[in-house]
Amino acid sequence: MNANQDTLAMLTERLAALEAESAVRRTMARYMALCDVPSGVLEGETLAALFCANAIWEGIGPQYANKFGRLTGHAEILAMLTRYLPPSPHFSVNVHFLTSESIDVQGASAKGRWIMLQASGYVDAPAELISARLEVDFAPADNGRDWFITHFRTERLFDAPWQVNARKPHP
Repeated sequence: MNANQDTLAMLTERLAALEAESAVRRTMARYMALCDVPSGVLEGETLAALFCANAIWEGIGPQYANKFGRLTGHAEILAMLTRYLPPSPHFSVNVHFLTSESIDVQGASAKGRWIMLQASGYVDAPAELISARLEVDFAPADNGRDWFITHFRTERLFDAPWQVNARKPHP
């Protein structure tokens, strides 16, 4: 290879890594929006479309290992998630925020780490703020553009009471 071919190969590899990071970020943003209440669902979107067929969703640490355990595959993961989403009357409001992002792409795999803040108002319980550490593995979809969640791990860090104030629309 000459210098131009080396440069082109390096730039192509760097561009692929940047595109993968962006796709991973989009996958996580859609996951969080689909778990919000009211939901940020766009037409045709489903939580199942974000996971590979044999994905693992796992609660880890002292508070989440027993509460959620380890779920494998679309059916188990979606059965658990949908227990909390409309039409289930669990949340009156639920909003997720992600911060402290770190995404590492290594060829055909990626690992993302975030700190999540979840503001949850419940139908039958006091509202709370929950913080969790997320570590999520990804693999590229066959279309070369999207990335699937292959292993989602969540560990609760803390919770605190929160007051939900309903706002009246502005005239």
